[in-house]
Amino acid sequence: VGFEGKTSFGMSVFNLGNAIMGSGILGLAYAMANTGILLFLFLLTVVAVLSCYSIHLLLKSSGIVGIRAYEQLGYRAFGTPGKMAAGIAITLQNIGAMSSYLYIVKSEFPLVIQAFSRADPNADLWYLNGNYLVVMVSIGIILPLALMKQLGKLHLFSPPLTSLSVVYGNTGRLCAFPLQTAYTIPILAFAFVCHPEVLPIYTELRNPTQRRMQHVSNLSILVMYTMYFLAALFGYLTFYGKTETELLHTYSRIDPYDTLILCVRLAVLTAVTLTVPIVLFPVRRALNQMFFASKSFNWLRHVAIAVTLLSFINMLVIFAPNILGIFGIIGATSAPCLIFIFPAIFYIRIVPKEQEPMHSIPKILAACFAGLGVAFMIMSLSFIIVDWTTGSSNSGGGH
Repeated sequence: VGFEGKTSFGMSVFNLGNAIMGSGILGLAYAMANTGILLFLFLLTVVAVLSCYSIHLLLKSSGIVGIRAYEQLGYRAFGTPGKMAAGIAITLQNIGAMSSYLYIVKSEFPLVIQAFSRADPNADLWYLNGNYLVVMVSIGIILPLALMKQLGKLHLFSPPLTSLSVVYGNTGRLCAFPLQTAYTIPILAFAFVCHPEVLPIYTELRNPTQRRMQHVSNLSILVMYTMYFLAALFGYLTFYGKTETELLHTYSRIDPYDTLILCVRLAVLTAVTLTVPIVLFPVRRALNQMFFASKSFNWLRHVAIAVTLLSFINMLVIFAPNILGIFGIIGATSAPCLIFIFPAIFYIRIVPKEQEPMHSIPKILAACFAGLGVAFMIMSLSFIIVDWTTGSSNSGGGH
């Protein structure tokens, strides 16, 4: 109650922008390649506006009960089941984020080593095997950082992705509706998830008010919206229909030894590697709150959770077919809960009926918002399953 935030408005915008920005940006050019420019811009705009509205619901609920932690809002609204549901969604979301980061290490690190060593890409060398490299990075760099009791000043680095002006391909499209469009909304939703971080940033904000924090959120989302669109646009206009699911991997077709491309790869590898332990901490905290809430800190449990999580994520990364599957499935499940469903139902339960009856316009809008989230989850999962099924049957009936 007596805590006084000291973070400025500008730094709060930067912090929330860091929370929004993630490896999802690498999948946006592929999403635009499947939808066309106009449909992509429309979908990006819709998801950004809905994200702003859901943050409004979170801030309103938080202001009424004086709680600034996502899981605790769930507990206040629905008791232990609410806290568990929020914790599970945050855990799934962050596991998806860590998986996507390590997949970038798996796919990009061998290309960087190959470029520096000038090794034959077809040679069967262990140090060009992404599976070996991702395990080595996890054990040698990520695990020691994840074992720290507190991360202190190890900040989240946003990947400094550059729009490289090399043209590959010759034709683009403004709008299209292929089956692969089903991946676009989950990828976009995954790219805008920042909701668990909104309330802690609100706590740190100097002169905190709901209106001031809403302005922070709106500006952060606007900046990321602009960056996402430009990154997707330049990536798409570079490769058109030949854009791959992971943008940087596509550039290896041009010149794997290009200095600018190598610098970008190294920057992204550094960023995502140092981000993994930061993202792991909230997962461990959520697991501790869900299963060990009454227990004091224990080093054995602290280490065991980190080792188990990293082992599981390494297995997922090694056997996942590509980064699109990670973005699609996680985006279609946890993202709708964190963006649409939970903020809406928390708002409906927490805001007193005396203040806003169930038939009031704000609560009707919140209920529709929750319904939209459920429909989005079902639709996205259905399309992804159909796409996987048709893809499997097509590959299974090969020549």
